[in-house]
Amino acid sequence: MADEISTLMNNSKNKVVLLRLRNTKTVQGVLKDFDIHMNLALDDAEDVSEEKHEKLGKILLRGDNILAVSLPDEES
Repeated sequence: MADEISTLMNNSKNKVVLLRLRNTKTVQGVLKDFDIHMNLALDDAEDVSEEKHEKLGKILLRGDNILAVSLPDEES
């Protein structure tokens, strides 16, 4: 299972991912890197929780604050 998740995440590098956080925020950004704890490094991140999107820039999210990750569709 861990290998499948790692493969999915590796295939999503340099693509936009959508994240639901424990604090009810929703963040999207370009996935740059991740580790075994699901800590994620994002570029061009923005908080899309509210109607007005707030730009966050380059961020590092700690894995235990992430509830869900929506990955882009794989291209054929």
